Amino acid sequence: MNKLWQEEFAARYRHYGNELKNLYYELYHSDSRAYEQFTEMLRRCWEERSESLRKLDREREAAPDWYKGHHLTGMLMYVSAFAGTLQGVRKKLDYIADCGVNYLHLMPLLESPKDRSDGGYAVSDFRKVQPELGTMEDLQDLAEDCHSRGIAVCLDFVMNHTSEDHEWARRAKAGEKEYRDRYFFYDSWEIPNAYEQTVPQVFPTTAPGNFTWCPEAGKVVMTTFYPYQWDLNYMNPAVFNEMTDNMLNLCNHGVDVIRLDAVPYIWKSLGTTCRNLPQVHTLVRMMRLACGIVCPGTLLLGEVVMEPSKIVPYFGSVEKPECHMLYNVTTMATLWHTVATKDVRLLAHQMDQVFRLPHAYTFLNYLRCHDDIGWGLDYGFLRQFAQEEVPHKRFLNDYLTGKWEGSMSRGELYNDDPRLGDARLCGTTASLCGVEAALEAGDREALDHALRLDIMLHAFMFTLSGLPVLYSGDEIAMLNDYSYHGDPLRREDSRWLHRGNMDWKKAARRGQKKTTEGRMFAALRRLEEIRGRYSVFDSEGDTWLLDTGNDHVLGIGRYYSGEQLLALFNFSDQPETVWLRDKKLYTDLISGREGDAGQVDLEAGGFRWLLHTF
Repeated sequence: MNKLWQEEFAARYRHYGNELKNLYYELYHSDSRAYEQFTEMLRRCWEERSESLRKLDREREAAPDWYKGHHLTGMLMYVSAFAGTLQGVRKKLDYIADCGVNYLHLMPLLESPKDRSDGGYAVSDFRKVQPELGTMEDLQDLAEDCHSRGIAVCLDFVMNHTSEDHEWARRAKAGEKEYRDRYFFYDSWEIPNAYEQTVPQVFPTTAPGNFTWCPEAGKVVMTTFYPYQWDLNYMNPAVFNEMTDNMLNLCNHGVDVIRLDAVPYIWKSLGTTCRNLPQVHTLVRMMRLACGIVCPGTLLLGEVVMEPSKIVPYFGSVEKPECHMLYNVTTMATLWHTVATKDVRLLAHQMDQVFRLPHAYTFLNYLRCHDDIGWGLDYGFLRQFAQEEVPHKRFLNDYLTGKWEGSMSRGELYNDDPRLGDARLCGTTASLCGVEAALEAGDREALDHALRLDIMLHAFMFTLSGLPVLYSGDEIAMLNDYSYHGDPLRREDSRWLHRGNMDWKKAARRGQKKTTEGRMFAALRRLEEIRGRYSVFDSEGDTWLLDTGNDHVLGIGRYYSGEQLLALFNFSDQPETVWLRDKKLYTDLISGREGDAGQVDLEAGGFRWLLHTF
C-alpha cells in the first residue's frame, strides 16, 4: 500500500478514532474484539477505495460545504421507471444535465424479492444490484460518468431490516444461533405482546402489528414494517459492523450520498416506542465518523419522517454532527394542505419554525417523493381555527382526490382506514395541481391555472434554503399512471400511481414552448438558472416571513451579500394584491420589470420574485 495513503488513513483515524472507540465501547460494553474487527474493516474499505474517489474526498475535505450554497438541484427516480437499467440511465445523462440536475437520487436498486420487495426496501443482498437493473459494476460506471459531469449520486441504504430472503434470515430460519442473534426472535408472544403495548404501528391496515410468526423457525420475529422485512438487532455489534461494511461498499462504488432509511427505528427497547432512542444517535454518529475516516466526501441524508422537534436532533451538534442533511417532510405535507385550503397561516407558522433554525442545518426540500403524503400536521395550531384532526384529514383527502366540489386535483388514497377516518394521499405533482383534469376537460383556462400553480409550488421550493429535489417527470408535468391497477403485484399499493414509467415521447416535447411539457420544462429551467445566478438564494442567507396581510398569500424575505429578495406566493384561485409598503426599487426576476413593492399584484396561483440590490 502506498505510504502516502497509509499516512492519510492514519491521520484521519487519529482525528476521529478516540471518539469512535469511546462511543463503540459505551454502546457495546467494551467489546474490544468487536471493535478490533470494526477498525480492520474500516482499513480494508479504505484500501479498496479507488484513487479517483480518494481525489474527490480530498477536494470535498477542502470545501466541506460543497453541498450547500445555491447551485445544486436534485432529481429522484426509479431506475426501472426512468430508463430500464443502470446502463439506460447512463445513456440519459444528457437529458438529466439538460434538466439542470447535478444531484441524482436513485431509488432502492439492490437485490430484493420481486413479490415481497416494498419497492426495493426489502433487501436480500446488499452486495448485488437487482439483476434486471444491472450489476454493481454498472452502478460504479454510472457513478463515474456522473462525477465526470459534476453530478453527485445518492442511494438508499436500508439499515433497519433485511428481507426474509437475506442470507442472515435464511440461516436464522435454519436454526443458526449466530444469525438468530442478528434479529429479534422470541419463543412465545409474551414479550412481543409487551412491545405492542408501547410501539405504534407503521401500517395498521396493510401490515398490522410489529411481529410475525415464522413457521420455519417456530418463533416470533420482529417485523416493524412488513412481515417479510425482519428488523435487525443493533444491540449485536456484528450487525453494526457488517451493515457499516455494506454501506462503505456502496460508497466505494461511487455513491456520494447515503440515504439512511427509517433511521429513527433502528434501536429497540422494551417499554418504549422504539423510535428516536438515544442509541440511534450514537449509531448515526459512529457511521458519520466511519465515513470521515474512509470516505470523507460522503454525505449522510437522514430519512426522519416526523415533526420538526424530533427531526432536528438528527443533525447532531456543531461539535458532534450526525446527518449532513434531513428531509423537510413537514413542509411538504403542509404545502399540500395549503393547496387545498388556500389558507397560508399553517404554512407560515411552519416556515417560521424552519427559518429560526441555524444556517448550518441543511434540509432537502421537495414537493413529491416516491412515498405517500401523510397528514402529520400541527393540529394544535389548527384547532384555533376550529379545525379538528379527523374531519380536516377527510377534507384534505376529499379535495386532493377531486371529490370536493370545484377541486381539479386527481389523487388516490393510500392506507385508507375508514374506522379511524384516516388515510394518506398519492398522486403526481401535476395531477394534484389540476393539470390532468384540465387536459381531460380540454379547458385551456383551467390548464393555465394548473400549470401556474405547479410552477408556483416549485418556485416556493427553490426559494427555501437547502437542496431542492424534483421527482422525475415533474419537469414535464407527468400525470398519474393508472396502469398499476392491472398489475397483481402493485394494484394494492396506490403509491405506484405516481411512480409511472418516464414518458419519453412527452419528454421529447420539452423544447416546444406551447406544449404542456414545454411550458413546464422552460419554467423550471428558468427558476433553476435564476437561483444559481443570485447569491440571495445561498443557504447562508437570512430568511424571514413577510407580513402580507392576506391569508391567501405567503411572503418570504431573504437577504445575503447585498441582495434582498421578496418572494410572494398566491394560493388563491383568484388574483390577489398585497401592500408591503416598501418603496425600494425592485426587479421582478421573472419579467425583468422594475418597480417598488408598495403594491404587488399576483395572478391566481401565481408568484413573484422581487430583487433589490443594495
